[in-house]
Amino acid sequence: MEHILIKKVASKKDLKKFILFPWKVYKDDQNWVPPLVMDFKEKLDKKKNPFFKHADTELFLAYKNNEVRGRIAAIINRRHNQFHQEKVVFFGLYESFNDVEVAHALLDQVAEFGKERGMEIIRGPMNLSINDECAFLLEGFDSPPVIMMPYNPPYYLELMEKCGLYKAIDLYAFYMTKDHKTADKVQEIVEKIKKNTTVTLRIVNLKNLREEVKKIEYIYNNAWEKNWGAVPWTDEEMAHIADRLKTLADPNIVILAEDKGKPIGFAFGLPNYNELIKKMNGRLTPFGILKFFLYKNKVKGMRAIVFGVLKEYRHIGISYLLYSELEKNAQKRGYEWCETSWQLEDNDAINNFTTSIGGRVYKKYRIYEKKLNNTFYKNE
Repeated sequence: MEHILIKKVASKKDLKKFILFPWKVYKDDQNWVPPLVMDFKEKLDKKKNPFFKHADTELFLAYKNNEVRGRIAAIINRRHNQFHQEKVVFFGLYESFNDVEVAHALLDQVAEFGKERGMEIIRGPMNLSINDECAFLLEGFDSPPVIMMPYNPPYYLELMEKCGLYKAIDLYAFYMTKDHKTADKVQEIVEKIKKNTTVTLRIVNLKNLREEVKKIEYIYNNAWEKNWGAVPWTDEEMAHIADRLKTLADPNIVILAEDKGKPIGFAFGLPNYNELIKKMNGRLTPFGILKFFLYKNKVKGMRAIVFGVLKEYRHIGISYLLYSELEKNAQKRGYEWCETSWQLEDNDAINNFTTSIGGRVYKKYRIYEKKLNNTFYKNE
């Protein structure tokens, strides 16, 4: 067995190696979308990303024969553990070559990080939380990921299983095109709902984005509180998101539902900017920025990231109203297809709803976990 050295990221040079390592893993993979290096640095900046105000994290690199062969993040999300009454250390930002010894060593390091802090379970990947990219791609390797969704080599799944991790839960991504065959059926449902409720719909107002985001935060934190792994957003996290959305959001596909002025639901869509980002190879040059803004309105796909409806309004079909408005606006804007993601495998209500409006499962993702007992992986 060749010696593997695990080194904590402790310098700018280490961080650069950590960020750029995936270019080696995916150099021959046509479906990989390189992350924008600038965005990735900001994500890991403990002064800029409000996630770190309630999380303890360390980044690690695995060396073999003096070369970087893998990377991982160890994450203790204190808000998650408090909200769910668990003692979990998460792993995330995992990348490696197909080397089970490296995978063992990296996961060992996270397990040790967690055990030293009293954790009982290792779970992941979370990049950095369930509100970021999470899970490993399980099925659907034949196309690139959409915006803010993960991608990985198929062998990651085998590595996790060889390291003793097992399935925690699977996530689904649904695909639909503008010419789906359920449009008439959906329209009938929508007309009935409009006649029997006082609910109104409107697009988000970017000029008053902070107030709009507060409404979305209220709905999200109430609508999702019982979902597996969900953790309420903090005000700072939502403000951080609002700042980013000023330049990225298409307000026409962010829909708010209100009942006599009270926010009761929302549908959040985002253009699939990965269609443009894929060509930038991680670098946002002045020419790249110009190209991005010239072509951002020509993106063909979109991702419906989340539908949220307050539980007291779910029985009257508000999801159909939101979806219908989202689809209508999306088609006016020229979007040709949509991914709805992600959805928990056991959320029958939302999965059945998505199927009823013409969606089909085309990608699956898996989150793994393992109890931390008295031995680490390398000794088992």
